[in-house]
Amino acid sequence: MSSPTVIVSMARTPIAKFCGSFQSLTAPELGSIAIRGALDKLEGSDLSVDEAYLGNVISAGIGQAPARQREANNFSRDPPNICINTKQAIMGANLPTSTICTTINKVCASGMKATMVASQSISLDPSRVLISGGFESMSNAPHYLPKSRNPYKLGNSTVLDGVIHDGLWDVYKNQHMGMCGEKCAVDYGISREEQDEYAIGSYTRAQSAMRGGKFEDEIVSVSIPQRKGANPTIVSTDEEISGDGKILDKIPTLRPAFQTDGSGTITAGNASSLNDGASALVLMSEEKARSLDITPLARILGFGDAEQSPEDFTTAPSLAIPKALQNASNTMTLNDVDYHEINEAFSVVSLANIKILDLDPTTVNVFGGAVALGHPIGSSGARIIATLISVLKDRDGTVGCASICNGGGGASAIVIERLH
Repeated sequence: MSSPTVIVSMARTPIAKFCGSFQSLTAPELGSIAIRGALDKLEGSDLSVDEAYLGNVISAGIGQAPARQREANNFSRDPPNICINTKQAIMGANLPTSTICTTINKVCASGMKATMVASQSISLDPSRVLISGGFESMSNAPHYLPKSRNPYKLGNSTVLDGVIHDGLWDVYKNQHMGMCGEKCAVDYGISREEQDEYAIGSYTRAQSAMRGGKFEDEIVSVSIPQRKGANPTIVSTDEEISGDGKILDKIPTLRPAFQTDGSGTITAGNASSLNDGASALVLMSEEKARSLDITPLARILGFGDAEQSPEDFTTAPSLAIPKALQNASNTMTLNDVDYHEINEAFSVVSLANIKILDLDPTTVNVFGGAVALGHPIGSSGARIIATLISVLKDRDGTVGCASICNGGGGASAIVIERLH
């Protein structure tokens, strides 16, 4: 039997608003910062990274092999904001060119799937050290000009928004994924008021966690160079929850964003926002950690994926979670899980899955979720694993489950055990 995979370090950037503090940074640059932050926590260990799997969804315009990039904080600006994805991010973190790099795109579940694949790789060779995680700069996603390679003979042309087209659009019914959320609300009888109440709770919990320093084990500060020799701007907190809290008063007053015939329930306030950010985990076998005298944070017990109709992606976590528990142990049930992280693509996603699985709401997204913190789609799957570790540590829990739905009808889930 192979040695179990353990998570020995974690780091994430703060989550920045769309076109906010990180708009001058590319997705691989953000990835490099998170990777370097996770590795710096292991400084002094005789550590050599063999391979990296990193999630990224909107890769258009960021260049070849995004998991790789050149020297951190020394990226080319010619052309601006264009760089070569997992290889870019790895090289930007000053890791050797021999590091094997793969970029994963499973839409919102990319960062989690990257972690699952990395764990599988370690099971084949327990001597290896891997990086997993993900990165996204939704601020820098380009617009597309379809059919531009064929000469336009007459008439107008259409410009497509890369964020919506490749990140947020249900191609199967040609609709925004928010409409799938509206279907979920109808299917499970979840009202606008319930969604607003949940969103307010997510913001409140996230702001309380931030004030209480609960994210300190996760977040690494980002230094943003300024022009003309000015001191760099340091970003060290999540931007969406760093305001004065007035958003909470506005949530019940916002108009439906997707279904506008008077029956819509999903708004900009009870849905996740567009964001920039990155996250990274350092993985190795338990045997390897012992040999390096590294104390692991958590052990990966099992994981699983599930798929159903694309328009029902919102409830796919309710199928993936039991699979992950089964893969963790034939005898493990929901009763063995102390805390859950269910990614809040929309408030209705968490509410529906809580309802289907009959979960205790007080054990779900204890430090808030994506509705409050934000959702940089390539990063979120790994970000919620890191936050789950923080929750287990803070609440003295042992077993946690993180799950995340993804466009196309899918979801991924992973079960971890905190190591005391």
